[in-house]
Amino acid sequence: MMDSGAPVITIDGPSGAGKGTVAQMAAARLGWHLLDSGSLYRLTALAAMRQGIAFDDEAGLARVALNLNVSFKPTNADEPARVLLKGEDVTAELRTEGCGNNASRIAALQPVRDALLQRQRDFQQLPGLVADGRDMGTVVFPNAGAKVFLTASAEVRAERRYRQLKDAGVSVNIGDVLEEIRARDDRDMNRSAAPLKPAEDAQVIDSSGLSIEEVLDRVMVAAGQA
Repeated sequence: MMDSGAPVITIDGPSGAGKGTVAQMAAARLGWHLLDSGSLYRLTALAAMRQGIAFDDEAGLARVALNLNVSFKPTNADEPARVLLKGEDVTAELRTEGCGNNASRIAALQPVRDALLQRQRDFQQLPGLVADGRDMGTVVFPNAGAKVFLTASAEVRAERRYRQLKDAGVSVNIGDVLEEIRARDDRDMNRSAAPLKPAEDAQVIDSSGLSIEEVLDRVMVAAGQA
């Protein structure tokens, strides 16, 4: 693994724990680069759907991952970065439950993970990188100087996702959201390829009863950047 010498903070955890928001806020505070690794898997799922590639076609999915025409357009710290696929802003489409579930399915496939590994490592550039995902500290950046595993109860995460969807005008049942989160947790934690788990040297932070600012403060302390 090539190492640019740039420091890395990894923030891993399950869906809905708040890692994406915290990672963007931390990157903005430090003036570092940001890697939203989940977007790469969501982009692969979206591009595969558009190209008619079946989700059990591992070789086809890996080709899609290798040839993604993707760019990230930074925004302010209060909004997620815009994601462009072949120049088209697909940020909203990537955040749908369907795209997230499909991303979780293909993330279990080793050929897809192999195809995206170096692309993710290429984000490690000076002055530093904040990387969020599910295997940033265990697989992608095992030598990161600071590792955080951000979690929350399934019920709290379902409530957060429910509010997000309602605010976006999506009609949804909170029981269905909870069921989807539990199913995704089971899939992510029990897959053979890079299962979701804290790195041995990660600091675990439970965000269930914390505000996003409190979580950010704890992440910065854990990273030695307070």
